[in-house]
Amino acid sequence: MGATKTDFFTEKQNQIATIAKALGHPARIAIIEYLLKVNECICGDIVNELPLAQPTVSQHLKELKNAGLIKGNIEGNTICYCIDDKAFEVLNTYFSNIISTVKKQNCC
Repeated sequence: MGATKTDFFTEKQNQIATIAKALGHPARIAIIEYLLKVNECICGDIVNELPLAQPTVSQHLKELKNAGLIKGNIEGNTICYCIDDKAFEVLNTYFSNIISTVKKQNCC
């Protein structure tokens, strides 16, 4: 089989792209903001906070979890979600480096 397009980029570039893609939907941003606001693991309340059906919210949660932005712990019949700080640390480092570089440039 041939190489996929992602094979031409570094692991870090692919990681940032995966995280950015996961953050590319307003419902996912709303989920992240809600988890930050409550500052604890949430099991069922997320559906009540969004104007979306439960299966749609579950799909968004799955995308955020696959990107490493949230963690899910099984408690009984439910999964409790909270922020996974590792992915946000990656984003913080990435964007801090960009901002630092841009501030040093004397362009246009």
